[in-house]
Amino acid sequence: MELPDAEHLVQELVQQLRAHLGAQSNAPKNTALVGVHTGGVWLAERLHRELAIELPLGVLDISFYRDDFERIGLHPQVKPSSIPFSVEGRDIILIDDVLYTGRTVRAAMNELFDYGRPATIRLAALIDRGGRELPIAAEFVGASLPLDATQQIELRRDTSGVLSLHLNQAAG
Repeated sequence: MELPDAEHLVQELVQQLRAHLGAQSNAPKNTALVGVHTGGVWLAERLHRELAIELPLGVLDISFYRDDFERIGLHPQVKPSSIPFSVEGRDIILIDDVLYTGRTVRAAMNELFDYGRPATIRLAALIDRGGRELPIAAEFVGASLPLDATQQIELRRDTSGVLSLHLNQAAG
């Protein structure tokens, strides 16, 4: 299977978000981007820079909010979350690299609400691979790429910051 170019998909998201932000009168001062570790943070960093968002970038590590935390335990690379702005009343654009079951997004929203009550939360994902287990949908999507349950798609970033997609067989 040939995967789409991740850099092209980033530009697709930039265009979608630019159109959305341009249609919002209070967007420049009230919109914040929040990336989900790890690939969502890489993507959020790029979008934040390209869209010239005024508020600082937020970062979530949802490890403690996962609904399978007790089953899988603590991931060895837990990173701290950082929301360097008031969430209260903000328009949040939550950014993840791959949307699959919806459970990561649910965990990220739970953590966001611990910081305050946003006015809105919209979801942007580089890839929507289908297979939802929860009623969650991305408003901004680089590409929809239905995959078999035995496949995983991974976003990687090289040392110069270039993003790429890789297809792997799921373990098990």
